[in-house]
This record gives sequence, C-alpha cells and structure tokens, in this order.
Amino acid sequence: MKYNFDEIINRKNTDCVKYDMREEIFGKSDVIPMWVADMDFRSPDFVMAALKERLTHEILGYSIRSEGFYTAAVNWLNKRHGWQVKHEWLSVSPGVVPALALCVLAYTNPGEKIIIQPPVYTPFFEVVESNGRQLLCNPLKNINNRYYFDFEDLEQKIDAHTKMLILSHPHNPAGRVWTKQELLQLSNICIKNNIIILSDEIHSDLIFNKYQHIPLASLSETIAQHTITAIAPSKTFNLAGLHTSVLIISNKDLLSAYKAMLNKLHIGSDNLFGNIALEAAYKNGEAWLEQLLDYLQGNVDFVKDFLKRYLPDIKLVEPEGTYLLWLDFRKWKMDQKQLNDFLINKACVGFSDGMIYGKEGEGFQRMNIACPRSVIEKALSQVREAYNNFNSFKKGK
Repeated sequence: MKYNFDEIINRKNTDCVKYDMREEIFGKSDVIPMWVADMDFRSPDFVMAALKERLTHEILGYSIRSEGFYTAAVNWLNKRHGWQVKHEWLSVSPGVVPALALCVLAYTNPGEKIIIQPPVYTPFFEVVESNGRQLLCNPLKNINNRYYFDFEDLEQKIDAHTKMLILSHPHNPAGRVWTKQELLQLSNICIKNNIIILSDEIHSDLIFNKYQHIPLASLSETIAQHTITAIAPSKTFNLAGLHTSVLIISNKDLLSAYKAMLNKLHIGSDNLFGNIALEAAYKNGEAWLEQLLDYLQGNVDFVKDFLKRYLPDIKLVEPEGTYLLWLDFRKWKMDQKQLNDFLINKACVGFSDGMIYGKEGEGFQRMNIACPRSVIEKALSQVREAYNNFNSFKKGK
C-alpha cells in the first residue's frame, strides 16, 4: 500500500497541543507550528483498524497486557535492531518521560548527581531537578557542525555522588546517531564509576539510510547490567496521545527496583488502547515506516536545498536520525529574544527556542519536519520573505 504523506489534515479544535496551544505558547494563533514532536501525518491505518475493532465491544473496563503486547515488542527489537531481548526483561510506563522520572526516583537519592548532556531534550533537566537531585551537565562538543561526547569533561566532573547518566539516543535535538565506539567509550566510563545509564531510545526507529541505531544494552552483557532502555511506538507511528512505553531491564535488581517504584506510585495500570496500538504498530509497521523514512529524508533534502539557495546564513546540523532539525541562526547576530520575536511575529513560524535545551542552544532553533512538504515550503518561504524585508529595512535606514 502506498501512503500519502502529502495530505494536509486539519488538526485544529481536536484538543491538540501542537495547534490548539499556539496562543499560549507563542502569543498568537496563526503561526505555523513546527515545535512539539508529534507528526501531522495520519496514524497508520492498521493501528486505527485495531482500535476500531476493539471499540465494537462497548465495555472499556480494566484490562491486562496480552502476550501479544510483549511478543510484538520483542520481535520488533529483533527485526529492526538485531537485539534479542526476553519477555521477562520488559516493564512498562505511561510514556518515556514518566519512565525517566520513575528511574530517577528508583535508583537515586535526593541530593545525588545525575549527568545530562546538553543541548538536550528539556524534560531531562526537569526530571532531575523537580525530584531533588543535582544536575551534572556534560555538554556535547559542536565540532564543524556535528556534535560529539566530551569524554574528558565527563571524567573530570564525575565524583562519588554521581549515580546516573541520562542518554538521548538518538540525540534530541542534535539528531546524532551515536556510533558503537562512542557508546562503548561512554559506557566504560560509567561502568568504571558504577553509574547507571538510562538510555532514552524513543527515536530509535527514525534513522536515516547511512546510519544505524545500536541499542546501548545490546553491546555487551556488562553494559546491559548497568542500563535501563526506554522505547515507545509514539514517535515512530504518531501515537503520543496513548501514553504507552516499554522499558527493557535485564538486571534483575534494577528491574525489581523499577517495578517497586511503579507499584508505589500506582501508575502501572494498563492503557487499553495504548496496548492495542503498540501491538498493532510493532506487528504490522515495517512497510509504513520505510515509506515514512523515505518521505522524511525528502523533507531533509528540501530544507537543505532551500537554506543553501535562499537562507545560507542558517546552518543545518545534518540529521542522522529523528524528524527534528537543529538550525543554527548565530550568523544572524540576533540575541535569543530577538530571534524568537522575529520568527514568531515577523515570519509567523513556531519553532522550539534552542535555549530550552540548555544554554548551549543559544542561537539555535529546533524545527519539526514531520509534516507535509508543502507546509515546510510555506514556513521557510515566510522566513525568507521576512528576513529579506528585514534586511531591506536595515539598508534603508
């Protein structure tokens, strides 16, 4: 079946964060929203069919996770990533971000230090600080417009109070797909210092052709014993509103501690429709995903060509995975407030302010390209027109 990713779907007035919160987020309701990380494409037909079939039974009571739920996740990880996991390693969470918070609570104590690597997904900061732990920032290095781990900085900062590292893998917002050598070096440092690695692999299916996602815990048994992996079908299949994710924890003690925290907070109950959607997506989703990846690659190529032709001072950090582009506006020589104001009020586009990913995001914006190409063309054309008008005004003065 050929899927149509060019279709424009009206999401307004569906209680949709991306569109229906524009006034609250940007101060105006007419910006083209390219910020929050969900897609403007239809959720796959095979997922919708499974949900509709369940709705023919008109009792929505307490439910359990079927064997098919776990089998679908295990088989997906094997087929897509060559990672053979066991059913008994799996647990669940109502989303990856809640899983991060649960792990912070389960594996660390108030006042202890947790490493994050900015610029990085905003909730990484929040789940640490809101739970009374200390942030230990190990910023990535930007070398020739590509991001790398700073191992020297990491080793210098670790002390006896450092208990966990939260890894964005693939990286949001920089789009890096970490290599085997990078992952091994990072893991060895953590293992040497008895640091648990919490690997957020929610974007692991969204990898472009030249690159390969390597699940961190698949590298060795030793690494697996120090790693908690979080995945979900939400980014891959546009199912974020169903709040269903899977954790893979092969270390029995870590798994037991996680499940104890899940039970303590009474949030391990099933999401009936999330369970059904996950199973349908992971059982039937490969062909749909391959078409999606081809379309997203076309969107990346379109943005690269447009910027090169018309906005050469905006530098694109080449994405290796995810549908999120990290754009460097520093040559525009605007401070962050001016840049945000220009994009929102002059260009009428709503990107994500780079500073929410840490101070290392100053001068940057994150752009979501999981939308029809015509929307991207309109947004970039508005940026181009506003910038040309701005430059003409400056010259006129």
